[in-house]
Amino acid sequence: MTRAELIQQIKQKKSFLCVGLDTDLKKIPPHLLKTSDPVFEFNKQIIDATIDHCVAYKPNLAFYEALGAKGLESLEKTMEYLPKDVFTIADAKRGDIGNTSSLYARAFFENMHFDSITVAPYMGEDSVKPFMDYEGKWVILLALTSNMGSKDFQNLRIKDTDTQLFEEVLKTSKEWGDDHNMMYVVGATKAEKLMEIRSIIPDHFLLVPGVGAQGGSLAEVAEYGMNADCGLLVNSSRGIIYASQNHDFASQAKIEAAKLQQEMEKYLQQYL
Repeated sequence: MTRAELIQQIKQKKSFLCVGLDTDLKKIPPHLLKTSDPVFEFNKQIIDATIDHCVAYKPNLAFYEALGAKGLESLEKTMEYLPKDVFTIADAKRGDIGNTSSLYARAFFENMHFDSITVAPYMGEDSVKPFMDYEGKWVILLALTSNMGSKDFQNLRIKDTDTQLFEEVLKTSKEWGDDHNMMYVVGATKAEKLMEIRSIIPDHFLLVPGVGAQGGSLAEVAEYGMNADCGLLVNSSRGIIYASQNHDFASQAKIEAAKLQQEMEKYLQQYL
């Protein structure tokens, strides 16, 4: 999906919502366990319920890989079911030497047909470049995450420049691609850092997890992170897909997705 196509989806749906498909057999409604493919059945109903309110879906690969071949089959069926005009993110957090990254790129872009993949940048340019050889595909680099351990490395000060490590990652990596094939992950609970980040990468899209169950503020993310093209994909996983664990799980997911979309529409009015 191109940048122009993504922006058009945001304008059309008045939303920059991404729904995370972190589908856990231990958390889905028990009645689905009687179906032939509980993971796919859950995903299918979540997609049907939320498609009018979101522009992207983000399967977390760990939830599928943990189930072995059956899980990957469920993921493949999910990808085939998703409409072609929504943005798809492989939340895989890959990042290895060039030859290995080339194979990861082939797996996710050619075989599974994702639009984008999350990548760890710490092995440098040659580990990221192979993902950029595919026209219309995106690399989403981890920049500043919300987990407790992020401070162990991401906020370290570089002695020669007195900048933080995540800032150096942004400054260096933005030269590897451009705002048409590279995005960055910035956790919603780090919203106070968004002004600093926007001073370095004003035009790139940001994938922002952590709104909802993790406590991130959509209002703050919009205030500090939006640019002229919106420039945001805000992800919600648990707050939407596990809004209910009963037979009404899909309708409750729809309600939660609609709430976020309606709030997003307000913030978009001044930009689009």
